Amino acid sequence: MKKIILAALVLTVSGSAFAQKYMTRTGKVSFNATSPKSPEKIEAINNEVASILDSKDGGFVFQVLVKSFKFEKELMQQHFNENYMESDKFPKADFKGKIANMGDVNLTKDGSYNTTVAGKLTIHGVTQDVSVPGTIVVKGKDVTAKAKFQVNLEKHGIKIPGVVADKLAKEASVTVDAVLTQK
Repeated sequence: MKKIILAALVLTVSGSAFAQKYMTRTGKVSFNATSPKSPEKIEAINNEVASILDSKDGGFVFQVLVKSFKFEKELMQQHFNENYMESDKFPKADFKGKIANMGDVNLTKDGSYNTTVAGKLTIHGVTQDVSVPGTIVVKGKDVTAKAKFQVNLEKHGIKIPGVVADKLAKEASVTVDAVLTQK
């Protein structure tokens, strides 16, 4: 399944044969949807995120298998997959977009570059336009992409039952941290 996703990512971000690609299958995406009234943390991490960056045009793609999010408590993970994210029906979340200010990023020179990534974020089968500030850190042949942003659960069709509405935040805080290697 992971090989199929990576192949799809490569095809999605196809460009010039001379364009340099940066890739990973071990990126990290985490989220925290804990409400201030919640007695326990509602957070998870996924270390199996596939991503490709095209250096020519700044094209950026992330794909996340929803069932790969790991929670501290197994029951919470089960509820997340079955009741909220409906992972069998919507097995992946993805982002397809571009670094808006790619001209300000020099992937051949070590350094840290502030960026804005704009594109389409699909979660739970619902696609929304997003623009997210982030950072690209270049070190040798590795590029680290970092971002932190909010995702409104309701806008992505994720229904929260009334009985737990005060325990779940209406927006999840999402953190991306992926080291991509030059290919």
